[in-house]
Amino acid sequence: MLLDFDRLGSWRWVLLSITVLVALFLLLPIIFIAALSFGNSQWLIFPPPGWTLRWYRELFADPRWLESAWTSAQIAVCVTVLSVVIGLLASLALTRGTFRGREALRALFITPMILPVVVLAVALYAFFLRIGLNGTMLGFVLAHLVLALPFSVISISNALESFDKSIEDAAILCGAAPWEARFRVTLPAIGHGLFAAAVFSFLVSWDEVVVAIFMASPTLQTLPVKIWTTLRQDLTPVIAAASTLLVLFTIALMLAAVVVRKGMKR
Repeated sequence: MLLDFDRLGSWRWVLLSITVLVALFLLLPIIFIAALSFGNSQWLIFPPPGWTLRWYRELFADPRWLESAWTSAQIAVCVTVLSVVIGLLASLALTRGTFRGREALRALFITPMILPVVVLAVALYAFFLRIGLNGTMLGFVLAHLVLALPFSVISISNALESFDKSIEDAAILCGAAPWEARFRVTLPAIGHGLFAAAVFSFLVSWDEVVVAIFMASPTLQTLPVKIWTTLRQDLTPVIAAASTLLVLFTIALMLAAVVVRKGMKR
């Protein structure tokens, strides 16, 4: 028994070491980019010869960067609202409906998560170009909505499946209308699923770059597309500053989501 415990302990340290190495492999590039954003060299040199906030000042002084960030925020908010609303209606139909083809419809909603994003981007670009939506705000919202809907459907469907429908039925027996019971009983009970759907939908739209590259125009670009195009034209450390802020905002949003979710469970 002692020998078995010793072997188990040694394997635990091996797995822990592998986990640490993988985490470092994933995090070190982000740390390097953050360090480069504070370097005083006009080129992306590591380690930086000195430290400065110049690139952050240039970032916030350039209206093109601010406009791209504002565009990303507008698109992400619109996508979040539409994704949660449509995802809620679709999830109600998928979890409570008994119609023929329900599983095929569920698979259709999840398909954008399975397809290679480049294939989906080319298809959306060809379709939107034909109907005149390429390079427009509406086209951006619809394209990102296709990517965000699977996350909403999965999150809300899981919440509905774990919800005891007899509570909703009891509210209806007490005199509440069906939609009133769903609004006042079901929705608060599945609030964690709605919140998860909103967070995932926002992040999918906020960080998306492949579809956004196909949908962008010279006058309408999201922040990830602005970073991509600037990276191809000029290796200024302003790109590192923008990337660092993008990562920090995403991390802050995820931490806020964890805090809010813990508060909802209480």
